[in-house]
Amino acid sequence: MKLDGLTAAVTGGGSGMGKATAEALAEAGMRVLVLDRDGPAAEATAAAIDGRSAALDVTDASAVDAALQEVVEDFGPLRLVVNCAGIATAGRIVGREGPHDLDAFRRTIEVNLIGTFNVLRLAAARMAGNEPMPDADGERGVIVNTASIAAFEGQVGQAAYAASKGGVAALTLPAARELARHAIRVVTVAPGLIGTPMLGGMDDKVRESLEAQTVFPRRLGRPEEFARLVREIAGNPLINGETIRLDGAVRLAAK
Repeated sequence: MKLDGLTAAVTGGGSGMGKATAEALAEAGMRVLVLDRDGPAAEATAAAIDGRSAALDVTDASAVDAALQEVVEDFGPLRLVVNCAGIATAGRIVGREGPHDLDAFRRTIEVNLIGTFNVLRLAAARMAGNEPMPDADGERGVIVNTASIAAFEGQVGQAAYAASKGGVAALTLPAARELARHAIRVVTVAPGLIGTPMLGGMDDKVRESLEAQTVFPRRLGRPEEFARLVREIAGNPLINGETIRLDGAVRLAAK
């Protein structure tokens, strides 16, 4: 898929990997809708790239549907959706205060997994009606989701987060298989230790410990490296139905 002139939507686009992705796609010539719960952050990202923004929760079906419809009317057929919205919840299954808070677990699943599926289903319904693109084997659209290496090596205290991201990874192949008849690709990226606001606030010792676990390069990943991979996925029609680790060969310890 040649990105120049096409329309994309990025959830979680107000900060971190989502923001970097929105910027990279705009740099490639795409018209970008930036979605984020933080309205001012989404608006700032959109203003910097001459895009559109909407403040919403990805679990809100009607709000997501309306935002996608609006961008199609403003910019044209939706060709690429990148799901970066997510939350991180820490808590032991049985901790000092008792069992894990069920509402916190439920909310993590709702945002990270159900929110991803909500955007995927609504985007795919629109992409299915797109005209095939002759320069990309006739594909109609691409959906890129974000999991985490915690989906495979969840640490102590990451039960909710790991379960939610494991669900995203497990969704990838069946979604790609089903949507193939509409010429829509589905790919997931599982980032490792990326220097985003989600990891902000860590002290130097914690940061150094995380960096030491990475094989090479021995540092935290950069949001721009995630964005670069998204652009490669969008541009390479053979990448489909796969969860790609982006982690510098790190393998998380138990804790």
